Amino acid sequence: MEDKIQSVIARYEELEHMMADQAVISNSDTLKDIAREHRHLAPVVSEGRIFLSVCNQVKDDLEILNGKDEELKSIAQEELKELQEKKAELEESLKVMLLPKDPNEDRNTIIEIRAGTGGDEAGLFAADLFRMYERFAERNKWTKEAISANETGIGGLKEITFSLKGEGCYGLMKFESGVHRVQRVPETETQGRVHTSAATVAVLPEAEEVDIEVLDQDLKIDTYRASGAGGQHVNKTESAIRITHLPTGLVVTCQDEKSQHKNKSAALKVLRSRLLAAEQERQAQERAVERKSMVSTGDRSAKIRTYNFPQGRITDHRINYTTYRLEDNLDGDLFEMIEQLQLAEQQTLLESA
Repeated sequence: MEDKIQSVIARYEELEHMMADQAVISNSDTLKDIAREHRHLAPVVSEGRIFLSVCNQVKDDLEILNGKDEELKSIAQEELKELQEKKAELEESLKVMLLPKDPNEDRNTIIEIRAGTGGDEAGLFAADLFRMYERFAERNKWTKEAISANETGIGGLKEITFSLKGEGCYGLMKFESGVHRVQRVPETETQGRVHTSAATVAVLPEAEEVDIEVLDQDLKIDTYRASGAGGQHVNKTESAIRITHLPTGLVVTCQDEKSQHKNKSAALKVLRSRLLAAEQERQAQERAVERKSMVSTGDRSAKIRTYNFPQGRITDHRINYTTYRLEDNLDGDLFEMIEQLQLAEQQTLLESA
């Protein structure tokens, strides 16, 4: 552990020198990457320097115990127990901090929510999930951009696609991929019976052009008149875009912008992100043969969470975690839930390390 911490500190100091280099400063992309790595290493370096200091104190006390001064040996003996306990605590903390980071953690995110089984009630629940993520984004000071939406007409959503941009966005949102189930009495229910409905959430790391190459000859692009809210213009021009990726059959539509060019750009962004997510899911399934993980497997068909309104509870089935803060969670306070999922993921990684 000491050697590992020394190497991390050396890398951190190297990054500091690089950030002062004029050649790096003049290249905004390089500077951004270096600054991000420097920021991620900072807490490890801070904790690591304390750890190394404690290790040195332990070595000093052990040397004293091998000496002849009985008074100093007595003092060292008392101090040593406390230092060794502190060293063990720091070592456990550093093991977690040194776990490999998700390379997509700081990417922006594209989220797709679709109503599942349950008719109109599923559409209303999809709208509830959208508002929950919208408020969570506000709490994190992330930027939200709409890409496309298909409403039910009674305040629900058949499907909606939107992007979130901000620090650590995908790292927090990735745990939301999967089937979300709701148990409640619909407003249209006259006999007070509890119904079960579902909605699916797909959280995709936003792909850059360098991540996924999309060839023009692999695309079929259609234009059509958008429908829904948006005023006269939205219905009079063929601004909506439908892109079909011929090799995979993936279809992406975008009609939120009035500009056909902007809709095409947004649709291509979603397409690249879906292709990247599909490749990452394939890799995750290959790794799962060697190591089963409770969370972040990439399987969006798995039922991950149940929202039970009569009892005011939410249960995450991946980690058997239940909280009775249903209203807080739906208001965007997802921090406690996500923290529990992060801890479970860390434990899995530690066990497989």
